[in-house]
Formats: sequence, C-alpha cells, structure tokens
Amino acid sequence: MVIKPLPTNHSRMFLTCYEDTFNYGWHHVDLFVHDEYGREVNWVHWTVQADGPEAADESVRQEEPELRRLTDWKHQVSAFGMNYWTADAAWD
Repeated sequence: MVIKPLPTNHSRMFLTCYEDTFNYGWHHVDLFVHDEYGREVNWVHWTVQADGPEAADESVRQEEPELRRLTDWKHQVSAFGMNYWTADAAWD
C-alpha cells in the first residue's frame, strides 16, 4: 500500500475500526469528518466480516474503492478497555 500525503485543507477525514472486545457482535468501520476545529461534522459506518485493520482495509477496497487510507493504522485503547485503530483517509 502506498501512503499518500495528508490533504492541505483544514478538515480531517479518518477511518476507525474496532475489536469486538466485549462480544457485542458488531464488527464495523467508521468514517468520520471533522472540521478545522476538531468538531465532528459527518460520519458513516458499515459492517465488516472481522475486527481490526486488515478487515477494515479489505472492506474499504470493496465498499468504497475511491477512498484511500493516508496513514498507518494507529492502535489505541478506549477508557473502558476496547481496542481500536484510526487512520487518516481521503477520496481519490
């Protein structure tokens, strides 16, 4: 995968994928858009077959082939112990 430079505008679009740590059965990817002040202005999510970055990348290739991940996935852990990953994204 080729990592492209971040866009120069002041909004941020990023993907988030999750680990179903608590077995809720909801495997999904979110696409968030934030304005230049960090406020969420839009989002969408869709289900995936598995958890984590590899499943998210495969899902994006299938569901939104013109959406590109711009950065490596960054692993984080929520306040209540759920693993999740974020990566900046942009439309081709």
